[in-house]
This record gives sequence, C-alpha cells and structure tokens, in this order.
Amino acid sequence: MPRPPKGTAVPLLTILTACYNEEGNVREVYQQVRAAMQTIPGYEYEHLFIDNASTDATVAILRELAAADKRVKVIVNTRNFGQVRSPYYALLQARGDAVMTCVADLQDPPELIPQFVRKWEEGYKIVIGVKKGSQESWLMRRTRKLYYWLVATLSSDVLLVHNFTGFGLYDREVVEQARSTDEQYPYFRGLICDFGYERAEIPYVQPARTQGVTKHSFMSLYDIAMLGITNHSKVPLRIATIAGFAISVLSLLVAFGYLVAKLMYWNELQMGTAPLLIGIYFFGAVQLFFIGILGEYIGSIHTQVHRRPLVVERERINFDVDPGLPAERQQRGPQDRLVSAKR
Repeated sequence: MPRPPKGTAVPLLTILTACYNEEGNVREVYQQVRAAMQTIPGYEYEHLFIDNASTDATVAILRELAAADKRVKVIVNTRNFGQVRSPYYALLQARGDAVMTCVADLQDPPELIPQFVRKWEEGYKIVIGVKKGSQESWLMRRTRKLYYWLVATLSSDVLLVHNFTGFGLYDREVVEQARSTDEQYPYFRGLICDFGYERAEIPYVQPARTQGVTKHSFMSLYDIAMLGITNHSKVPLRIATIAGFAISVLSLLVAFGYLVAKLMYWNELQMGTAPLLIGIYFFGAVQLFFIGILGEYIGSIHTQVHRRPLVVERERINFDVDPGLPAERQQRGPQDRLVSAKR
C-alpha cells in the first residue's frame, strides 16, 4: 500500500500483542515497538494488548503503560480463552490500515517492523515472517520440522508455509476477509494461506525467551497441531477409509490362507492364542486411532456450530473516541462489540 499524498489521512498501523502472565516482558515489548515505530516517519500507530486474565502483575503494568501513552490500548478478558481465540479476537478489533502481530515474549523481533511496513508499501497485502533458525532445543526444532512436513503433506488444497508462526503484517482488506469467514476457532496461519493473496516473506532467526516461561503446554501444542490438520485437510479421513478397506482385504487373504493350510495339514497345523491376541490388539489399536481422528473432525464441527463468543471482555482501556482519527476508524459502540465478539 503506497503512502497517501499530503493532505490525506495518515496511515494507522496497529501492533497486536496477546499476553498471559507476561509481567517480565510487556514493558520491554512496548518499548521496543515504540523505538521501531520512531524509525518510520509518516505513520500513526496504536499498540493493542489483549490479556487472557493474567494472574500476575501483567494487567497492572498495562494500566501503567496505558496511562502514560494513549496509543496503548488494552482489552482484558474475563478468563483465559486460549492462545487461538484471544489473539484472533483482538485482530478483529484492530482499527489500523494494517495490523501487525508481535508476541509478548519478544520471540517475534519488533525491530523487524520497518521491514514489514516497507513490503506493505510495495503493495503486498500480507507480509509474513519465516523462521530460518531458532534458539530452541534440538528436539523441539526437529519436532516442529516434522509437524510442518506432515501438515504440508496432508494439506493438498492449500500450500502452507513452513516455519510460519503467524508473525506478520496484514492489510485491512485481509482482516475484513478474515472477519467474513465467521470462524469460531481458526487456524490463523492456514487461513492466511487459504486466502491466496500474494505475500512477501521476511526471513528471521527467532531469539530465545529471556523472561518468564512459555505458556505452550503439550496439550496446547497438540491442539494447535490438530487444528492445522483438521481445518485444512480431509486426507486423514480418506486414509481411514483406504486403511479399513486394505486391512479387510488382508484379513480375508490371511483367513483364506489359513483355511487352505488347515485343510492340507489338518493334524500338524496348530494355532495358539498368541496370534489371536496380537491380531485383536492390532485391529483394536487401528480402530481407536481412526475413531480419534474422526472425533477431531467432529469436535471442529461442534465448535463451529456452537457459535459462542470468541472471548468475553472484562474491561477496555484507552478505547475512547480519538478525535484525530477519521470516522471509519473510530471505536465501535457496545452493541457492535457484542456482535464482533459473537463472530
């Protein structure tokens, strides 16, 4: 998006940071974002924090920052709505001509913001950061690489980007496109690829977290991994069908072979309990595995059908009307917020 000519509205950039128990990082991420924006003349910006009901001093620090800088906007949720719904809800609340995500733990380097904005000025509606390396453990790197390979292999309809975590800049048109999908539990990095917009990619090395501990438990990582598969691929369901047919044919051949062998060697051939037990456990495990896969898809449908609010807000800070902004950027009223929350 080229900068507008003189006399027209100044572009507004929304920096979005989701946080939960990040008292050691929110002040630093605010300062780094402010320093990065000072290197981009001709832009207004707001720093939108959405807090997932932190139990430490995170909200108190955000109040302090918001009191000192009106560009800091804060949404505080009534409870922890998870690492998928809360950031996505905040994205839909952003007012900027473009929205850029920046995680609270500083593993998305704020100093890259000028590079993202330059690509946006060139006309790209989506600019994403792609990890070329990270300072995490060897085991985690290998696990992530295997996951991205698996998702890319299974997602035949959409070409997903390896090592893309959601860190990026998204034009207002992309945000509105996301709003129109009415997703209840989106796999955002897959959704962005599904839109098909031409995108720019910026490589970076992900730094290690320096303050606090990660909020990604095994179950949360598993949830996101399964979300990426079930939202963008029908291949596991088709594998279940093909595997069921193949195993049934194999069982029929084994049964026929055993019948022939028994007829030929009636007295010599004895079948013990071990093959029976092995066969029962094997087929039972296969059935449970594919029932679990089917359950994941049913769970995704269940979530979408319920149409519950993405989050429920407890409080908003610094969302008062800004007379310096055009009417289309002014904050929505309570009824509009309720509609957005239900979306």
